[in-house]
Amino acid sequence: MTSLPRPTTELTADEARRLALRAQGFLGAPDRRSGVRGVLRHLGAVQLDTISVLARSHELIPYARLGAVGRTTVDKAYWTTTSTTSTASTASTGAQPARPHAFEYWSHAACILPIEEWPHFAFRRRAYRARPHWNHQLPDDAYDRVIKQLRAEGPLTATELGGAKRTSEWWDWSGEKVAVERALMYGEVVCVERRRWKRVYDLAERAVPDTLLHDELDDTECVRRLVRLAGEALGVGTRADIADYHRLKGEQFDAVVADSGLVPVTVEGWAKPAWADPAALATPPRGRHRTTLLSPFDSLVWERARTERIFGFTHRLEAYVPKQKRVHGYFAMPVLSGGRLVGRVDPARDGRTLVAKQVTLDGPKAIPAVAQALLEAATWVDCTDVRVERVDAPELRDPLVRALT
Repeated sequence: MTSLPRPTTELTADEARRLALRAQGFLGAPDRRSGVRGVLRHLGAVQLDTISVLARSHELIPYARLGAVGRTTVDKAYWTTTSTTSTASTASTGAQPARPHAFEYWSHAACILPIEEWPHFAFRRRAYRARPHWNHQLPDDAYDRVIKQLRAEGPLTATELGGAKRTSEWWDWSGEKVAVERALMYGEVVCVERRRWKRVYDLAERAVPDTLLHDELDDTECVRRLVRLAGEALGVGTRADIADYHRLKGEQFDAVVADSGLVPVTVEGWAKPAWADPAALATPPRGRHRTTLLSPFDSLVWERARTERIFGFTHRLEAYVPKQKRVHGYFAMPVLSGGRLVGRVDPARDGRTLVAKQVTLDGPKAIPAVAQALLEAATWVDCTDVRVERVDAPELRDPLVRALT
């Protein structure tokens, strides 16, 4: 007997936008009790990046949802370990091994991931182990030396393992750095924290809870889980949206979506089919909207085509664009207010002054929201003043300055 296709839900563009905002934690009351760890579990991935203007991106992401949570609190929430019962590796000393709440691995990019998702990245670890070509040559014996040193000495940075680079060139990794990064990709080593932005490596057998330390799930089960998680984190998305969340291939999405639990929908104005989290469809999104600056690496806006489709907002990170060709600034941060993207701010710091080097406003109505976002961000990073340098519409500069005072 042939099964009938499931009915397709029709969503307006506004309904889809509100579903996306709620799924990403920007509509409705934030879950402050679960805090930063709750944000991480809810999103499934928090992207890391080297750029630090107001703060690093992994700090900006919980701030955007929870408000002025302390920056030290953010790092502790990601990385502070919890002692558990002893394992074979520590039985001789009776020590209680520390277990992290998160680990760093390759997802959308380099991301902080909930530790409970370790088994679901087995497909990627297997792919790395089978990879025939690498950009960096692995020196003889370097891999075994690194593993032995970590086993003997405990968690270490690449510098402590023998040096991260051979020269000052960013790509010129030392043999130890090549080896430990390869071990990270294979899953024999885990990044359990960032210390002054350096990865701290430990053996997976010591860092990952015993119940999670396995690669037993086949590729299909791993990908199905990540597709479902991405659909829940996005609320609603196209094939490309959902696959891109954890950098899956389109054909991987195609192979599992029918069994993922996501349901097909059509969205007004979207040219391609979409899928939604059925739990998100069960109740209409309601509640208070956040007003905040967004990191360009925030999962609400990290995919440009999706951002333009949902918000009618074209955004591009220009940090790697030559200065003379930048339109909105080095690290232009979108401003979210009332469920809309209403402007951009390219920030900097000058002592205890937050400097809005360049501001783009979606008309005069955006001024109160941009002023509020700037003032709240200044307080969060311990600045006492806000200085506006340039506004793309010069006639709006004075009204913005007045709103800030």
